Amino acid sequence: MRSSRFNDRGITLVESMIAILILGIGLVGLLSMQSPAWTTTARTDYLGRAAEILSKQLTDREALIMNPCNAIDVTPTTTTIRTSGQTTNQSGDIAFTVVTTTTSLGANIWRVTVRVSWPPLNSTGITESIVVTRQEPFRFGCT
Repeated sequence: MRSSRFNDRGITLVESMIAILILGIGLVGLLSMQSPAWTTTARTDYLGRAAEILSKQLTDREALIMNPCNAIDVTPTTTTIRTSGQTTNQSGDIAFTVVTTTTSLGANIWRVTVRVSWPPLNSTGITESIVVTRQEPFRFGCT
C-alpha cells in the first residue's frame, strides 16, 4: 500500500521529456516567425516614408500649377531624396528615387504623376497622379 502512494506523487521522467519537447517546438515556432516579422516591419517603414515623399511632391507640384503666375515645365524630372535630408549618403540612410511627370491635358489643365521607388528593394515603387487646373484665386507673386 505504501508503495502505491509514492508512485502517485510527482511527475515521471517521461512526462518531463514530453513537456520539454512541446516547449521546444513552441520556441522554434516563435523564433521562425522573427525574421518575417522584421522583414515586414522594414517593408512597412519604407512604404510609409515613400508615401510621405509622394504626398509632398504631389502637393508641391499642385500648388505650383494652380498659381497662374508660374511657368509649367513638362520635362520629366528624376530626383533622389534621402531620409536624412542630406545630399550625400549617410550611414543607414535610405535613398528614394522620385520621378515626376507633368503632361498637358488641354488649356490650363495638367496631369501630374509621381513615382517613388527605393532600389534595390523595390524598383517598381508606388505611383499616384492628380489632375490640376489653374486657379485665379491662387495668383501670387506676379502683377
